[in-house]
Amino acid sequence: MKHAAIIGSLAFLPIVTLYIFLVLGFPYGEFAMGGKYKVVPKEKRVIFVVSIVIQLAAIATILQMVEILPLILSFPATQRVCFIFAGYFTLNIFANALSKSKKERIVMTPLSLVIAVCFWLTAIGT
Repeated sequence: MKHAAIIGSLAFLPIVTLYIFLVLGFPYGEFAMGGKYKVVPKEKRVIFVVSIVIQLAAIATILQMVEILPLILSFPATQRVCFIFAGYFTLNIFANALSKSKKERIVMTPLSLVIAVCFWLTAIGT
């Protein structure tokens, strides 16, 4: 399951990078929020800051499951969190697949799928 955890954590790199660009005001809004904004308004950028924090927590969780990072919580608690993230990223697949933005559907749906599968494999297999 170590490979799944590594792949799952690496799959976040393009997403975290995109979200940093969106926070900084780059015109990549078509890949997020249904493509509603080309440049995300300043007052909405906090959403992406929160998302980055959640994604970093998810990365830490999956890497703790396979002992790449030391456990912060007990193993059973970390495993429960991993299952929660697996469910959350599974829902993300559907949200991205149903997006009004073609760019978001094409890019974010497969990334969400990879991440969700890796979280499920890691949570179940460890």
